[in-house]
Amino acid sequence: MSSNIVVVYFSGYGHTEKIAEAVASGARAGLLRIDEAGNLPVGGWDQLAAADAIVFGSPTYIGNVSWQFKKFIDESSKVWAAMGWKDKLAAGFTNSAGMNGDKASTLGVLFTMAQQHGMLWVGTGMMPSNNKSSKRDDLNYVATFSGLAATTPADAGPDEIVRGDIETARLFGRRVSATAERLRVKESALVS
Repeated sequence: MSSNIVVVYFSGYGHTEKIAEAVASGARAGLLRIDEAGNLPVGGWDQLAAADAIVFGSPTYIGNVSWQFKKFIDESSKVWAAMGWKDKLAAGFTNSAGMNGDKASTLGVLFTMAQQHGMLWVGTGMMPSNNKSSKRDDLNYVATFSGLAATTPADAGPDEIVRGDIETARLFGRRVSATAERLRVKESALVS
């Protein structure tokens, strides 16, 4: 039996959705999209309640999560009051047009939300591509550790996201999945 992982995200123009799909592919996770009105689909809250791990994703708009994702965060206060996500794994990702774009602010919002819920945070666990020989298609070229960050130029379509960011997202998802499996195995051994 493998861990149940859900990637919950909002994407305004399709770029963050491509990153969410890559994370989900690596994690063997389900996708749960927040709609344009900031709502989850029917049954979405139940999917999150059943998850062993939740990966949160939002584009970075003006140095923060999108208002749709913020609405989701605010509505999660009902779950928070019951500590419904306590001890679940959490991770986060973002995408914006600028190489920096204050993405760390968005990752900080996702981290803080997860900590408020009592969740256990998983970072990228990847070394950055930060040498003179590094290319934009290299792994973790944006060089983040607390969560995944991708960069897509404002005039690029979702299918133009560089391979390095897509592969970084896939490997990040794989790390979340591997961490969830290690915890599941350890919990099973403790119960036996």
